Amino acid sequence: MAKKEKTGIEILESADALKQEFGKAEGFLKKNQMLLTYVGGGILAIILGIVGYNYWSKSQDEEAQVAMFNAVYAFEADSLKQALSGTGGNEGLLSVASNYGSTDAGNLANFYAGVALVKQGKYDEAIEHLKSFSSSDLLVQGRAYALIGDAYMEKKNTEEAISYYKKAAEYKPNKFFTPLYLMKLATAYETAKDNKSALDAYTQIIEKYPDSGEVTNAKKYKSKLEGIVGE
Repeated sequence: MAKKEKTGIEILESADALKQEFGKAEGFLKKNQMLLTYVGGGILAIILGIVGYNYWSKSQDEEAQVAMFNAVYAFEADSLKQALSGTGGNEGLLSVASNYGSTDAGNLANFYAGVALVKQGKYDEAIEHLKSFSSSDLLVQGRAYALIGDAYMEKKNTEEAISYYKKAAEYKPNKFFTPLYLMKLATAYETAKDNKSALDAYTQIIEKYPDSGEVTNAKKYKSKLEGIVGE
């Protein structure tokens, strides 16, 4: 006959059973003392690692903010070369993005650098930095996608441009920038000879954003394109 295991309640109600279970536990602890030491030490190391990383990350972000102050000032003054490379011992956006890429300030440096590089016509570098940037902000992430689209358009890579204009238009749609992104998307579709998709983009501007600054041109280009499609 198979031996019946005691339930938890039976163990608690029986002194002998309780003693036996304590014996089992004591045996397990002795047998696995080294393992438990490593596990405990591993957990402690993880906790200390997280605390240490958070402290290091905060100090790195503060350093990055200080480092990019002059670079942003130069950027705002449209001194793009100085903003990117730095001057007088001050770090530029490229250096901040490279050295502090894991911080919020380093992340933002990638965005600024991408914008500056697009303006300089250095599209491959601009794309690299803009793709390294990420944000949950309502406006800035959409702007980054649109800039990548602009860079690809300049490189005559219409397919990739369309992909990023779509990302820009679909990212947290809003009345301020989405109509502009849809206009860019429609233009890219026309360049790719995809007139049906271009018409759809113009229609979205007209129907969803009737008060936008792009609606007049959207109506004009849509009417013109409908004439071409209808021929």
